[in-house]
Amino acid sequence: MDSKVVFEGVAPVIPVRNLAVALERYRHLGFAARQSDEDLGYGFVARGPVSLHLTEWNEHDPARTAAAVYIYVSDADALHAEWVAAGVAGRLGEPHDTPYGLREFGYVDPDGTLHRVGSPLP
Repeated sequence: MDSKVVFEGVAPVIPVRNLAVALERYRHLGFAARQSDEDLGYGFVARGPVSLHLTEWNEHDPARTAAAVYIYVSDADALHAEWVAAGVAGRLGEPHDTPYGLREFGYVDPDGTLHRVGSPLP
């Protein structure tokens, strides 16, 4: 198949219980964050070329409807240190080397979203 369509990006849509709280959490994690002008229950966060969309969902239950995203970064250890210093709520795991060639850690936010973060091992 010789398609001429170029995929240029992706923005996962993540459920949150309180959009304002989630936007502030992402700001503390170093993301630019804003609420949609058209839908007050929808927001956007971005850091460099990485974009995530947030949707406030009254029926969201972190134990049943949580999301997961994988974010590739240039230096997982440096980002981990930055996120530790930010002191945001949730569970932040320690960086470790994986057998598949990445330095990786996980962060689970209060809405249950798992953010797996990895950078290539040297």
